[in-house]
Amino acid sequence: MHRFTLSFYLLAATAWAQVTFEDLRQSPNQNWLTYAGGYSGQGLSPLTQITPENAQNLTPKWTFNVPKAKGLRARPIVADGVMYYTNTNAIYALDARSGRVIWRYVDTQAKKEAVNRGAAIFGNSVYFVTSDCFLVSLDRRTGGLAWRKQYGNIKDGVFCSSAPVAVNGKIIVGTAGGDEGMRGYLTAMDAATGKELWRTYTIPARGEPGSETWGNYIEYGGGATWLSGTYDAATNTLFWTTGNPWPDFYGGDRKGDNLYSCSLLALDAETGKMKWYFQFTPGDWHDWDAQSWPILADVQYEGKPRKVIFHANRNGFLYLLDRETGKYLKSSKLIDNLDWASGIDAKGRPIPIPGKDPTPEGNRVCPGVRGATNWMSQSWNPATGLLSVVVLEQCDIFTSSSKTPEPGKNFAGGGAGPAPKDAGQFYLRAINPLTGERKWQYPMTGKAEMWAGVTGTVTGVLFAGDDDGHVIAVDAKSGKHLWHYQTGDNIYASPVTFMVDGKQYVSIANATSVFTFGLFEPVKSVPVPPMKIK
Repeated sequence: MHRFTLSFYLLAATAWAQVTFEDLRQSPNQNWLTYAGGYSGQGLSPLTQITPENAQNLTPKWTFNVPKAKGLRARPIVADGVMYYTNTNAIYALDARSGRVIWRYVDTQAKKEAVNRGAAIFGNSVYFVTSDCFLVSLDRRTGGLAWRKQYGNIKDGVFCSSAPVAVNGKIIVGTAGGDEGMRGYLTAMDAATGKELWRTYTIPARGEPGSETWGNYIEYGGGATWLSGTYDAATNTLFWTTGNPWPDFYGGDRKGDNLYSCSLLALDAETGKMKWYFQFTPGDWHDWDAQSWPILADVQYEGKPRKVIFHANRNGFLYLLDRETGKYLKSSKLIDNLDWASGIDAKGRPIPIPGKDPTPEGNRVCPGVRGATNWMSQSWNPATGLLSVVVLEQCDIFTSSSKTPEPGKNFAGGGAGPAPKDAGQFYLRAINPLTGERKWQYPMTGKAEMWAGVTGTVTGVLFAGDDDGHVIAVDAKSGKHLWHYQTGDNIYASPVTFMVDGKQYVSIANATSVFTFGLFEPVKSVPVPPMKIK
């Protein structure tokens, strides 16, 4: 591993105030301090400089080409004019005004490569995970290594890719690998020392509550935790989604609900103890893990104030849950092409349509394996009552295999992919999550290959990545196109917006580079004295 500091003058020009728990609770503001922007996951910035009226005046400010990048997934952290951006086993501190490198840290000890989704910040430290499951703590001012602590072993079939979450002196980290046979978990580590404080498994051990919902494979049942969660500071509750059960496409030997896969877990942030759970897709055979942010909101529902969660699920339904109890309240369809279930019953369980499981010959099912939506960010605006979410209208051919799955052998019990006629299309849709009414949609052009999400502002601008490599701005009330810029490659990450020196910026990464935009600033003319000719 090595650290490289480039721009010392930038350090002197930056106010390195410690990031407190209260700062994290107030984000987003001029800063963007968590992967989701704020603990609630609402994806809505209070910045007002960029509006629907002037968004057309956005221009490129700087671009940073991330070394050795192949398909960037990360959303940056921005604190007091410094941007922290991660790639596989590496993190870069950039001047958010210019994109110049302040320092970089590359973990050369890591024994695996995988995508990385971002960092966390707390105090004077910045944190990120290596692909082989070490949590790394660095001095955010210099990039100096404080500690590097292991919380998972790739020999157990896990790897790590998620952005950590900093919660009141704890750093919460998750695990990936659910498609190959592993047992998912969350770990809380002390922010100062890296000491493990608690660990909560998402798949019960034999004999524990929930184990009766499994047959075979419980020891390798999946339930990965590869997307960051959200947090309610008032109740000290973490809300974290879990991945699919394994084997992905063959459930004949794991008949049952397979708790707590494809679920939302409400956990006590102090102890990791489960307060409640809600399972979206019991006994999933289609790889529809629940990795989509649980958005926390306070709304008027049926004439009364209610603390709720919105969850846009990969299985094609948008859910409304009570945040305090996990009680199912309502659901609606995210997509038009949904044929595996006729609806959701009064208890929140799907009503399956027979004959939609994967088969050796192949079975066409909607949505496809990537789901109606996925881990791309969403934006909730309480003022308009609209949830803006990127969805994919696509059906796939799902197959199952008679081969016995083996953990760690990269075999998922089958597979899925679209027929030529089912190439698919992405849409940005604005939906009222309390009623399911779709207000507008913005069709995206491209090959249905992107994974970009959306970020909003209180002024009514939505920033998103389009399916053809453009970053776009649209009107949040109408879906009207306001502005676009071609980045030159696919976009797999989601945008952020922040302010430095009184100027609002928007940043997003395409596959290889970070792009940052701001409003056009005319060059001030300087009077030139007339030339004297002798």
